Amino acid sequence: MSSNSEERLTIEGPAGSLEMLVTRVENPTAVTVICHPNPVQGGTMTNKVVHTLMRASRDQHFCVVRFNFRGVGKSAGEHANGEGEVDDCLAVIDWALKEFELPLWVMGFSFGGYVAAAAAARMDPAPTRLLLVAPSVERLPFADLIPLACPAVVMMGEDDDVVAPSAVFELLDGQPGVEVRRFAETGHFFHGRLVELKESVENVLTLG
Repeated sequence: MSSNSEERLTIEGPAGSLEMLVTRVENPTAVTVICHPNPVQGGTMTNKVVHTLMRASRDQHFCVVRFNFRGVGKSAGEHANGEGEVDDCLAVIDWALKEFELPLWVMGFSFGGYVAAAAAARMDPAPTRLLLVAPSVERLPFADLIPLACPAVVMMGEDDDVVAPSAVFELLDGQPGVEVRRFAETGHFFHGRLVELKESVENVLTLG
């Protein structure tokens, strides 16, 4: 029988309550905080790419914290174009570090990739690792975060029609401490490629 458990919790964030889904595992080795895609386009903590990141982390014995940014689901407040969402992420990270007292990985998809990297830049000490899937590097000031605050793995579909793959590769490929993994014939939401994405994420987590 599985010893994993998932619970819905609420903490106080900078703009009011923040809704979280917390996955606990037996004998965890680390904790992952995952940032979801743009709320303006319907992004939430139950997005399928976010769910895939959760499953990969859980299956590699990481506890996982997903959360809704301000103004999403039962989280209070209003969308803040990335700046306020970084504050939300830092509040969740602070809770996760105190709750689990484990090494921290921060992950994010699309808009959430920017938020994850920006939150890491404001942490001292920085997280153990960033894992970013199709991070939004054009519509948000991602270039200001270079060099990234900690080692990172970036996973990018070569046929992404939301985030330009060329912009991601130009900005991040070859950066010290950054590994870019390319997925051929793969769009922004990894349709038909979620199993491959999960396997790649698990590989990264296994290597540490």
